[in-house]
Amino acid sequence: MIMNFDTTESELRKQELIRTLEHSIERLALPELEALYYDMVAKDYIR
Repeated sequence: MIMNFDTTESELRKQELIRTLEHSIERLALPELEALYYDMVAKDYIR
């Protein structure tokens, strides 16, 4: 089995960032969460 180190490292970093974002988002108040949601929709991050 050949592992691409860059891919593995990138995937681990992605998972770390997702966990950090999830933890931070869970702490937001509803108005903050709504503002984030609408901002992400406006930037086409959420479809």
